Amino acid sequence: MADTINSFSLHWADILVLIAYFAIVIGFGIWSSCKNRGSIGGYFLAGRTMTFLPVGASLFASNIGSGHFIGLAGSGASNGIGVAGFELNASYVLIILGWIFLPVYIKADVFTMPEFLKKRFGGDRIRFYQTVLALTLSIFTKISVDLYSGAIFLNQALGWNMYVSVIALVALAALFTIGGGLSAVIWTDFIQTIVMIIAACILMVISYVRVGGLQLIKEFYPYSVADTTLFNETFCGIPPEDYFSVIRPLNSDNGPPWVGIIGMTILSIWYWCSDQVNTK
Repeated sequence: MADTINSFSLHWADILVLIAYFAIVIGFGIWSSCKNRGSIGGYFLAGRTMTFLPVGASLFASNIGSGHFIGLAGSGASNGIGVAGFELNASYVLIILGWIFLPVYIKADVFTMPEFLKKRFGGDRIRFYQTVLALTLSIFTKISVDLYSGAIFLNQALGWNMYVSVIALVALAALFTIGGGLSAVIWTDFIQTIVMIIAACILMVISYVRVGGLQLIKEFYPYSVADTTLFNETFCGIPPEDYFSVIRPLNSDNGPPWVGIIGMTILSIWYWCSDQVNTK
């Protein structure tokens, strides 16, 4: 396995695709940043001129990143399609965001969540506490995971050092976020959403054909156990019997039971309805 990874090399066409991708993303970021930097509302809220399509794409890209491609794929490989419950849960929480939370934020005319709390309850301490809490949660639950998984991809695809990869990702993200504001973030997310969906669909079709169809997936999946798990004789990572079920019984030991989807709503409301990245 190590020899296979070390001998991996990119074709010149792969390098051209990567260069074109980064050039397009950077170009869109620079173009959008030049349009909405003249005011605070333009910088933080993209001038309030974004339509539903780029906003929806940005929500998608803000949620689905390298951590999801690696993490959810690994969870699905070890535990079946039950992990889809995390994403299905967002379908109705986003409705709550649009009909209940966003009208309050818009009426309060705020740019950030800490600012809303200060207007609602008064005082600077609660604003400070919310800022510290939001930054801490963002760093430890999202940013660190995305940087690590993105660095893994760059390490495997380009052979870059992990630390160099992390620094490059941080520098690129800071270039758009600090320099261009929300407008640059939304438009770069829009481009990346198109790329991710097309690439994921292509990968899905290729994988489906290589395996041999749905019937063979159901037949061979229970035997797809990692070598380390098999040799160590542990039950960690062994596919469960209900691997092809999203709704699982209450006594299920493999992933959350069906009531877990309801319980996840509390966490999802924080993530989708109060988290600074998504509510913007």
